[in-house]
Amino acid sequence: MKKLKIDTNKNSHIYWNPYFGGFLLGILILFTFYMTGRGLGASGAMKSSVVTIVNTVTHSHAEQNEYYSKFIKGNESPMNNWLVFETLGVLIGAFISGGLSGRIGWRVQHSPKITRKRRLIFALGGGVLFGLGAQIARGCTSGAALSGMAVLSTGGFITMLAIFGTAFLVAYFFRKNWI
Repeated sequence: MKKLKIDTNKNSHIYWNPYFGGFLLGILILFTFYMTGRGLGASGAMKSSVVTIVNTVTHSHAEQNEYYSKFIKGNESPMNNWLVFETLGVLIGAFISGGLSGRIGWRVQHSPKITRKRRLIFALGGGVLFGLGAQIARGCTSGAALSGMAVLSTGGFITMLAIFGTAFLVAYFFRKNWI
């Protein structure tokens, strides 16, 4: 059996302690509630972007559509939403963090057991499924689970258990791609 060689310099990364990151996320959620009266969320920015594109391309369709018409208010742009600015801030912050740590670059991290193409297909498929689930559930991990748990909402706890429980069960079938 041929042994795989892994270049440890190429795959070495320094990450924050996950408990420290979780602590900071909790502080951020409390701060967000204090400042805005609402918790965090990210999937709403994607919805605002889609509504804006549909409204720009075919305004009459967007006005007549039951879903899109809920987000179109006179001359006000659907992009004028705090979730859009939050998401832009996350992207800008990620680039600043990546730049300061010297980790900005084009690469696809994957196990030696799968190809880059397969990794990208799985990532895209998972992202699409998670995005659809966020729209069906009316909130993503941040909005429904974390912010829901921050206010001790039963739905927030159920959402978090469903997300991580499902991920734990499904991971069994995909583990061969990583280990």
